[in-house]
Amino acid sequence: MNRFLFVLIICVTMTLQVQTQDFSKQVQRFISVQNEVTAITNVTVIDGTGSAAKSNQTIVFKNGIIENIGNAADVKIPEMADIIDGKGKTIIPGLVMLHEHMFYTKPFENWFSVGQMTFTFPRLYLAGGVTTMRTAGSIQPQTDLNVKKWIDEGKMTGPKMNITGPFIEREGPRVPELGFLGNTDEVSKIVNYWADKGVTSFKVYNNITKEDLEICVREAHKRGLMVTGHLCSITYEEASNIGIDNLEHGFMAASDFDQEKMENVCDPFGARKGLYAAAKDGKKINDLIDLLIKNKTVVTSTPNVFEPYTKHEIVPGGGFDALAPQIQKRILTNYNNRIGKDSASAAMYHKNLEWEKRFHEKGGLLVAGTDPTGAGRTVAGYANQRTVEIFVEAGFSVEEAVKICTYNGALFLEQEKTIGTLEKGKIADLILIDGDLKKDIKNMRKIEVIFKDGIGFDSQKLFESVKGQVGLN
Repeated sequence: MNRFLFVLIICVTMTLQVQTQDFSKQVQRFISVQNEVTAITNVTVIDGTGSAAKSNQTIVFKNGIIENIGNAADVKIPEMADIIDGKGKTIIPGLVMLHEHMFYTKPFENWFSVGQMTFTFPRLYLAGGVTTMRTAGSIQPQTDLNVKKWIDEGKMTGPKMNITGPFIEREGPRVPELGFLGNTDEVSKIVNYWADKGVTSFKVYNNITKEDLEICVREAHKRGLMVTGHLCSITYEEASNIGIDNLEHGFMAASDFDQEKMENVCDPFGARKGLYAAAKDGKKINDLIDLLIKNKTVVTSTPNVFEPYTKHEIVPGGGFDALAPQIQKRILTNYNNRIGKDSASAAMYHKNLEWEKRFHEKGGLLVAGTDPTGAGRTVAGYANQRTVEIFVEAGFSVEEAVKICTYNGALFLEQEKTIGTLEKGKIADLILIDGDLKKDIKNMRKIEVIFKDGIGFDSQKLFESVKGQVGLN
């Protein structure tokens, strides 16, 4: 089918869905704006294209589609429109985040374990401004597919979801929720089974072989689906040359710098040692960046999950109260034990951000996500807001940071014709923020309304509804 015709069909379909959307009572309680026509006036717009912010703008959307956007003096507001005064506020596109999970860290004694957050995380993602997300590996893919279906049907509250299949992995460190490959023959079976179920991408993990990846890429690409990876046994260079679409965690998962790297073997300590020792502006990193760009390999930044402890928040983005009380106690104890002892991790955190910025500036496609796992400090929603802040702290302009977290994600998902920027004819996925991001990027935490398909959801009500429950549900 012609790509333009396909996109046109998608736009028409989305419009009809918005017009006929029937929300359950559980969803309706979070809706603050639901009109055929909405106009937000006198507002500052950061449109997601990377262009400079524009003040005194008006945006009009009808039946979930942006009908007009421009200087307030030039935009005619329809008589039937519900008008929101945007003076002192900022609008950006809805976040399109690509390394999200529906699970959260739940360790037990010396076991690393995770638990499905079926109910809290979808609300938190939307509360934090995420209107479209990709899960980056599932422990309960059928649950994720069901949640996606029920959100699309208006029965649950959350963002539009793109589901990744279960982790493709061989047995390594003990994570009981993961399935493990018995042999290479299983890879194609996993890909095709879950592709038939409706997933749109696959994620390879720490301990696979190059042959596993070759088969995964071949089978996924046959069906027009993507492959991403959190790697260790395979280097970034090897994976990029095989044809992987996406690499997760910036350069933090690269084993390319391990001078004693053995083929198809994951040595996390050797990989980390190599990363720490790598020169910030060395030939190795620069050659690797050039190779990834040449091969059009996309890199996902997940800075939240690597945030240092010293002089940083307990929960990046301020989501400590979202955690269940027993989880709060564990996180606080771990945090206090690490304060003042993480200088090496802090240095690597900043070096990775510099490498990501270099990749971006050289023309690589940098996208963003949060990965709410790790030590448990990364919480859905709060972390998404914090991600935009981190990019600005790392030296990106506000406009660049917004673009990475919106348009770049949409481009990777091949949905850039319908979402990712604020333009006439696109779906009305946008965030209304109380304050000026250009004056203070931490105003990102003052989201008032998240419009998804033109329907406005109350951010604070969503956050409050699951307070104290993360880690339980």
